[in-house]
Amino acid sequence: MIARLRRRLMLLVVGVLLLVTAGIVLSINAMNLGNIAAEADSALTLLAQNGGRRPSPPDDGGAQAPSEASDAEPPAKPRGLGGRPGLDTPQGENGLAMLSNTYTIHLDADGAVTGWDSDRAGLYADADIQAVADGIAAAGADSGRLGTQFFRVLEEDEGRLLIVLDARLEYLSARRSLRATVLVAALACLLLSVAACALIARMLRPVAESFERQKQFVWDASHEFKTPLAVISANCEVLEAEIGENEYLGYIRSEVRRTDRLVQNLLTLARMDKGSVKADLARLNLSEAVLSVALPFESTVFEAGKTLEMNVDDGVFVKGDGDMLKQLTVILLSNALKYSNDGGTIRLSLAQRGRGAVLTVFNTGEGIPADKLEKIFDRFYRGDASHNSEIAGNGLGLSIARTIVETHRGRIHAESEPGKNAAFIVTLPQ
Repeated sequence: MIARLRRRLMLLVVGVLLLVTAGIVLSINAMNLGNIAAEADSALTLLAQNGGRRPSPPDDGGAQAPSEASDAEPPAKPRGLGGRPGLDTPQGENGLAMLSNTYTIHLDADGAVTGWDSDRAGLYADADIQAVADGIAAAGADSGRLGTQFFRVLEEDEGRLLIVLDARLEYLSARRSLRATVLVAALACLLLSVAACALIARMLRPVAESFERQKQFVWDASHEFKTPLAVISANCEVLEAEIGENEYLGYIRSEVRRTDRLVQNLLTLARMDKGSVKADLARLNLSEAVLSVALPFESTVFEAGKTLEMNVDDGVFVKGDGDMLKQLTVILLSNALKYSNDGGTIRLSLAQRGRGAVLTVFNTGEGIPADKLEKIFDRFYRGDASHNSEIAGNGLGLSIARTIVETHRGRIHAESEPGKNAAFIVTLPQ
């Protein structure tokens, strides 16, 4: 139990760390991409205001009005968008963000390319320019992005002007930043996971030790109870032989039998907890095992004035321990008998499902409240004490059933319609 709790806590912590780490990495990457898009939009706006030309930087004597700039002045050297590492020129006072590269495409009224200009003409061929122009035309928008290239469309007297900002270097830088962030985040997540797992193990160590002491106490106490119970039972037999049947001796024998069942159940759980009960897992005909205990149970159900219906498929095989699975069936049938209503129905079914088997025990009756469907498998839990005070039992049967199912790496759960019925479903692997 403690090992399962430790494993679940570790998985939970590692899962949370992975989600947080992934969220941080994705947020940083989204912020970088958003910054590229925002700076590209700002740059395209400035270029559009200047007719697709870069504004000339001011000289040492002060800023030069755009109207005084010479058309013959060579364009400024392409710069990196947003001043990213490796693109070394800072933003100028003219407010234009640093760019990887820009180029303009002139189209005639029919949309044909009539010419194009670029600061780095050697990076492009006429076919590349035509492909970009065709992509922008297909997009049918005045602005947007094609891959790593942002564009803006301006109307001219003789056609249209396409202003394109090629941000491939910025996206390359963003990918490098993403890889570095992922590497650092993965290393941090690994270190935090190891530290968290070590902390969880240390925190649960006192709990594990306490649980071991509790299991040892149950084991020792159960063994100690067996001797006085045997002595009391033997003395009752002697007294009955001396004075005959007596009402009070009957009460004593009844309580001795009830306490003996409790001790036997405690010993069963203690053996399972200590691992001294080893499941002999082998290929087993579960249909035969279930019927071998269900058929004799019919008479008990009949004497109680109730009905037992069985729907057991032939040839259902699982890998399991025959004695344990028979005990599991008896526990579920006995539980259904105790909590079914007068004249009620108990239904046992077994079917092959995929690569496993499903055993279901259903009974009519008051059912189980939704908030107690998980608690009923806890040790000594019997629901409403006032309601169950007249029902024999010690609240250990379902706990033993769950332990048997978990030993077979299966799953058990309860379903109920309060006031109508309840069902216990066991799924066992093949």
